[in-house]
Order: sequence, then C-alpha cells, then structure tokens
Amino acid sequence: MGKDQKEIEEVVLKFDVARMFFAAAIEEEASIIVSLKDITEHKRAEEALLKSKEKYKTLIENVNIGVYRNTRGPKGKFIEANPTIVKMFGYKSKEEFLSINVSDLYQKPKDRKKLNEKMLRVGFVKNEELQLKRKDGTLFIGSVSAVAVKDEKGGVKYYDGIIEDITERKRVEHVIENAARQWQTTFDAIYDGVCLLNLEGRILRCNKAITKILEKPFSEVIGRTYHELIPNVGVSMKDSNISRMLKSRRRETMVSSINGRWFNITADPLVDEAGSLIGAVYIITDISERRKMEEELLKAQKLESISMLAGGIAHDFNNILTSILGNIDLVKEYADIKDKNFERLTMAEKAALEAKDLVQQLLTFSKGGAPVKTVVSVAELIKESVNFALRGSNVRCEFTVPDDLWPVEVDEGQMNQVVNNLIINADQAMPEGGMIKVRAENITVEAEEVLSLQEGKYVKITIEDQGVGIPDEHLLKIFDPYFTTKQKGSGLGLTTSYSIIKNHNGYITVESELGAGSTFFVYLPASEKEIPEKKAVEERLFVGKGKILFMDDEESIRELAGQMLTRCGYKVEFA
Repeated sequence: MGKDQKEIEEVVLKFDVARMFFAAAIEEEASIIVSLKDITEHKRAEEALLKSKEKYKTLIENVNIGVYRNTRGPKGKFIEANPTIVKMFGYKSKEEFLSINVSDLYQKPKDRKKLNEKMLRVGFVKNEELQLKRKDGTLFIGSVSAVAVKDEKGGVKYYDGIIEDITERKRVEHVIENAARQWQTTFDAIYDGVCLLNLEGRILRCNKAITKILEKPFSEVIGRTYHELIPNVGVSMKDSNISRMLKSRRRETMVSSINGRWFNITADPLVDEAGSLIGAVYIITDISERRKMEEELLKAQKLESISMLAGGIAHDFNNILTSILGNIDLVKEYADIKDKNFERLTMAEKAALEAKDLVQQLLTFSKGGAPVKTVVSVAELIKESVNFALRGSNVRCEFTVPDDLWPVEVDEGQMNQVVNNLIINADQAMPEGGMIKVRAENITVEAEEVLSLQEGKYVKITIEDQGVGIPDEHLLKIFDPYFTTKQKGSGLGLTTSYSIIKNHNGYITVESELGAGSTFFVYLPASEKEIPEKKAVEERLFVGKGKILFMDDEESIRELAGQMLTRCGYKVEFA
C-alpha cells in the first residue's frame, strides 16, 4: 500500500468516526459541534524529529570522543554521558558515572573552578588542556570543550561538552619537541653559519652563527632573501652561481666580504625523498684569520725575495759608499775650509750619507740587518724618537705612557728607525697640522689572541694620527717593498719597519678609515731583564802604535783603511 493511499484512508476513517458521532447526536436530538484539523504535517515533523534523535543518539553512543551534559555550579552532576566518556574515566556503567560529581574528575580543584568561572563569563571553553583523574586515581591529559545551554530567560540550564584523551598525543609532541630542541641545540652549536633556503631564495631556517655573522636577530633573517641580507654577493636563485647549482645539482662556492670580515660561502642543493629540488643549504665559514695568515705569509715571501736581492746589492754598494765617504773625509781634512771646493765636498758627503741610509734600510730586511739587542726603556725610546722626528713640524704629540712599563730587549737604532718612520708618515698625513697620540701599555697576549704572536707578555705601542687615512685598496699593500702613494720617498719606510718588528719577534698592524686617520699598533715582547745604567762615552781621536794586518776583498777599501790607520799612527799590512 502506498504512503499517500494510507494517509487518505486515515483521513476517511476520521471522517467515518465523525459521521457516526453526528448520526448519534441526531437520534438523541442533541447538538454536537465537530472540529476537524489536518495534522499530517505535524505527524511528519514528529516522525522526522524522532528519527533525528535516534541518529543523534547513535552518533553520540559510537563517537570516539567523550560527550557529556552536566549541571552548573561547584557541585554539578552529570545528567548525560556516552559510553566513551564512561570508559575513558574507568567506570563500569553509565549509571555509575552519572552518580559521581563533576569535581571528582579533576586532579586540581582550581582547574574546575577556573573552568566554571570562564563558562559563566563567556559561555564556552575550547580545547582547555587539563589534568583529569580516572576512577582508579590514574591521571591523563584531557582536552575539554563545552558550551553553556541557556533557558528562555537567559539563565544557564546545563553545560554540554566533549572530552578527548590527548595523553598519547602530548607524549608524542613532547618527544618531537625534545628532538627538535636537541636538533636546534646541535644546529646552533655549529661554529659555521648554516641556513636553509627555498626555491625563491628565502631563508626558512638558520642557526645562531648566521645571526652573528649578519649582525641581525632571527626576526630580521627568517623569510628574507639571501641577496637582501648580503647585497654585495647578489646571491639569489636567479644568480649565475645558483642557477648553475640548480641545473647541475652540484656544490657552488664563492667568497664574500660581510661586515668587514671574509667568508667562504658553500651552496649545496636540497632535494626531497623523490629527488625533486626543493631549495638549498648554505654553509658560511669565516676565513678572515686564514686570509690574514695567507697575507702575512705572502708578505713574508715578498720580504724574503727582496732580502735576497737587497743583501747582494747592499753589500757591494756599501763598499763603494765606504770608499767614497772615506776619501771625501780625507780630502776634507787637508782642504781649506774657505775653499769653494770644500763646500762641494760637503754636499757630496751629504749625498753619500743619504745613499748610505738607503743601503742601511736594504740591509735591515736582509741577513746583514740582524738586530743587536740591548734592554731599553720603551718610554725613553719613543719620546726621544718622536721629539726628534717632529722637530720644526706644526704637528703636536700627546703621550700616554705609564711609569710601570715593562722593558724590552731591542736594537735601539732599528727601533728608533721604526718609530721615526711611523711618526714621519703621521706628520705627512696632516699637512695642516694636528695631533698625534702615542700610547704604550703592558698587555698579556693569550693563545691565538693576536695573529702571528705567541702567548706571553708584550709592550703595545699605539700611534694614532688625525690624517687623511688610507684607502681600503691600499691598506693591504702598505708594508710591500717600494709601495708608496707619496711623491717623495723610496717606499721602504714601512717595509723596513715591518721587517725590524718581525726580526724582534713582534707584530705590527694598522687600522684606518678614509678621512678619519690611521692607527698603527706595534707589539714587542717584554723582557724580564733590568735596564742597565747608561755610561758617558768620551769621543776623541785615537792615536796608537803598532802593526795592523787589514784584510778585505775590495782594493779601494784596503787602500782607504790603510791611509786612516796610518794617520792614527799605525803601520799597516794588507791581505
């Protein structure tokens, strides 16, 4: 029978009943009013509601999340619960679960109170993670979400909520967090900078070393493209180096300067499990110290090469100059001081002496320039040298030298030459005048603290000017032989100074900023010996008797020495 047919018959039946009542009323001569109402839609609605309740009940009974309804207040009771929540808390039946108080499920009473206050205040809670207690007293972590159901007047009738046991999920999250934390700790412990980039060249992750290298916090590094952070490199996924890496999937290496230091940057392709390219790994290694050592080695090799050349030239040239100066001195002794030629002899002697100074500089960084060391006071040495170099200059000098400065064991003449060269350079850098600051201090150098120095006690001399400064492109060359930017000069001043300090087991370096001046730093090993007292030396022409054997491979030197010794009263034999 169809549904519509059945409904028609039900309506007909209702009319039949009504007719029977109507007929009876006529027979009894009574008045009856019959009201008929079609309740078909109402019946349909009731049936639909009943089915919906059945579906809802089935869903609640079988869902894998605890569902409950409880009354409000500190002593609230459960009035509904599904099997999952009963099992979750370890109770045998629904009736047993409904007999307990809501507060019995909370490990901490304050959690229940806090939850209740929030429900009254905002009307709901969502994913509140709480310590909950089972019937046997064991604990687990539950995620609670609930909503307040209100009556027509706005009062709270009860709370409907759900509880999910997230103990295992929290345990797994904790394991993952610990692993991630340990990985990050290891990641951050790497001395080299490491960062991960996506295909757009944006940094997804980096270690602490990267933030130190770039001098930026994590917030200014993550999400930025590499070429934004290091513009002078121009590294992006469209860069030629990176393009080659993406095509060949091979490592690419480049060298770049970042914040005044030099770094070796290695880029490796990053692929997923399927072998698809997903980005790149960058490893940034600080090679500043290595480059300095390479520069120092190159500098030493240059000096070694020039010293071999200088040693041979200087030896022969020195013999020639000795002969020239000696003969000029002998001629001047017999010449009339009023004679015009005497003045010319004096000029020739002066020129020869200047040439001798040049030869002495060549000998300084050759084998013939080994220092003859004595223990001296650095304070006296630098003050005498500075005052001598600045005679007649419009540049002033400010000294900062402590009284307890350690002594040093040096070749006093060579060290005077170093200070003299540095002061003259500072003076020439300030043609309009200015101030040179000279400082000396005792320092203790730890292992690898200062490049090229062994650990120990040193006296550090600092000479700072207010001059024009040295351009970056010249800064690495200033100690090279014959390198100079001056119109006058041989270009051997700083080279000689470098060689002298090196031969004293010391170290010399420079810092400069264009337009702001230059600062030279000299390190000399301190001596444990005491400074000897200086004795007055009487200068006079020595006259003696006897026979002297003079040997030299140069005939001109033998002849000159013979005349000088003869003049002093000796008989001379040659070999």
